[in-house]
Amino acid sequence: MIQTLTLKAKTKQFTYILIPILVTQFALFSMNFFDTMMSGHVSSSDLAGVAIGSSLWVPIFTGLSGILMAITPIVAHHIGANNKKDVPATVVQGIYLSILLALIVIILGFIFINPILSLMNLDPIVETIARNYLLALAIGVFPLFCYTILRSFIDALGHTRVTMIITLLSLPINIFFNYILIFGKLGFPQLGGVGAGVASSITYWCIFLISIYFIQRVTPFAQYNIFRSWVSVSLQSWKEILKIGVPSGLAIFCETSIFAAVTLLMSQYSTITIAAHQAALNFATFLYMLPMSISMALTITIGFEVGAKRYKDAKSYSYLGISLGFLLGIVCSLILFIFNKQVGMLYTNEPAVLELISQFLIFAIFFQMSDAVGAPLQGALRGYKDVNVTFLLAVLSFWIIGLPLGYVLATYTEFGAFGYWIGLITGLATGAVFLFIRLQYVQKKYFKLQPLLSMKKSS
Repeated sequence: MIQTLTLKAKTKQFTYILIPILVTQFALFSMNFFDTMMSGHVSSSDLAGVAIGSSLWVPIFTGLSGILMAITPIVAHHIGANNKKDVPATVVQGIYLSILLALIVIILGFIFINPILSLMNLDPIVETIARNYLLALAIGVFPLFCYTILRSFIDALGHTRVTMIITLLSLPINIFFNYILIFGKLGFPQLGGVGAGVASSITYWCIFLISIYFIQRVTPFAQYNIFRSWVSVSLQSWKEILKIGVPSGLAIFCETSIFAAVTLLMSQYSTITIAAHQAALNFATFLYMLPMSISMALTITIGFEVGAKRYKDAKSYSYLGISLGFLLGIVCSLILFIFNKQVGMLYTNEPAVLELISQFLIFAIFFQMSDAVGAPLQGALRGYKDVNVTFLLAVLSFWIIGLPLGYVLATYTEFGAFGYWIGLITGLATGAVFLFIRLQYVQKKYFKLQPLLSMKKSS
């Protein structure tokens, strides 16, 4: 990254960073998207099993990834302040932490997977598919978490195209193994939804190994000698990562886990309703990669400018990203409104499931507009390293407002299962308003520091 002086230059640099992140996020989530979509063409039970397993896994992965992605603003601040010598140790400590978190997830998963699925009172075949899908994913947890650290390092240097290339290289691998394992091609047994979990784990290992090659052999990453600078575990470094990462991760977890909670509460409905709900939610989450990518680009650009103490430039980037998110949200909403039948056909050929998916997707339109603003606001605040209040706002918006409202509407009104979606939309919209107010406060605080910094430079 370089300093930019005009809005045009900022737009060009922001776009240069954003587009590869966008492609990367879509490609990464495409693994989950293809898992769900391809499983749905085996049976509605496979669709429901994979969707439920995914809804339980995604909050855990995104929440812990939010912790590990604290590497991005930390490294961005080092680069902005020209402290490049501190970067390798930061990345290595992040890898150590990712290994520990992966082990914790695997152990807790084996302990709690059966009790959680039993609480949902699912059809036995759906429960079995969901359990085995999650067990298959466990094989890929370690490389996936380590890759998150390596990707955060690459992105923080502004070379987001590299992570795009890595992910695009792995996407055909995922589709290929999905095809042969889900449907039983080329002599392999037909595993249905469980095959999707095996394919994803294989892909995670491929991504990890490819990223290691890039960091060791490709400039400018190779000059940091990441894998030649192994140091002992530093609890102080872990504290710095966790100080930023835990609130960010918990904020993301609060938002994504709310969907898992809704899935748990919706287990009272039929398999067809669960399958339709999860399919619509899967596609809505696929579109969420747009504002999420903007969020990540804002963390990088704002982190760089704040590290260099150029607070006016940081503010310009924040509004650039938020405006872009809003415009793209309108586009996504139009796509959902016009093509909702066609989207439903991606997941199933069963008429009853297809009809319900189309109805759920209408509610997803309002998801898009709330996420289109809320996600970039979170990314901007992470760039300022302002994460604690963001977490508290997430708890308030989703767990104190959104979920209780959804439960009341679903239980005591004629909205039924759609009531949960109305509650979630309300939580997302409320969170976006609160985050905007918080960003205004943080920017004013930093602007007060600018005159003091100018006086120090002149003296």
